Amino acid sequence: MKYRGNILAVTAFLVSVIGLFVMTSPRTVQQIQSRFLGILAPFLKQGSSLERRYTGFREGLRTLKQLEEEAQRLMIANKELSATNQTLRGLEAENNRLRNALGYRRRAVFQLMPSQITVRDASTWYSTLKIDRGKAQLIQPDMPVLTEEGLVGKTQVVSDHASSVLLISDENCKVAATVEGTREQGIVRGERASHTGAPVISLNYLSKQANLKPGQKVYTSGIGGVFPPGVLVGAVKEFKVRELDAYATLIPAVDLTTIQDVFVVVGDNR
Repeated sequence: MKYRGNILAVTAFLVSVIGLFVMTSPRTVQQIQSRFLGILAPFLKQGSSLERRYTGFREGLRTLKQLEEEAQRLMIANKELSATNQTLRGLEAENNRLRNALGYRRRAVFQLMPSQITVRDASTWYSTLKIDRGKAQLIQPDMPVLTEEGLVGKTQVVSDHASSVLLISDENCKVAATVEGTREQGIVRGERASHTGAPVISLNYLSKQANLKPGQKVYTSGIGGVFPPGVLVGAVKEFKVRELDAYATLIPAVDLTTIQDVFVVVGDNR
């Protein structure tokens, strides 16, 4: 009953308001509307400002997300470019190495058989390695093995399509050698490597008066018939005098830890 009375009261109020508007002159209505709009204006203005802020916030979020996605794409692209550059640098280095080897083969006074290293055993790293050339490619034992940089060693055991190479860093590979600008001659041999590092290569049986200087080049002398003369073996590192003679430690011309390809001297071009 109370609820019904409330409805009647609201209805009567609305009828009164409508009657008031009907009886009121247009000018009065305009004044009422103007005042009403004046009251609502601040709220409308605030609502519009909030809407603009909300819209700007949404656009800012969208822009930030786009920037993050773009940064992610750029990061991936940068990694791809870095990987590509690394590959290209590797290919360039390989190309230069092969070009140098080919140029050396053309200039050499020897007949050279190009070979690739196929096996290296950690336990004999500074003693031997295996190459992919053998009797079928005219390889025989005791043939010199070298690169465009200098002497590597000599062939040892030869099968039909593979050979082992005894390195100059092994104590059993003895090379007759001479020092540039001097009459000094001696024998290059390696000393067995310890567990702490690479073997020492030295030029032995020098005179006490040799007084060799660091950097002087050491070449094969050709004595003994195994190694042709004039192949670079290495450079003097240090000269030392012993009780009966003198010797010099050497820096090998060829880095025996990184070589990949070698040449076997199978004859000469003369």
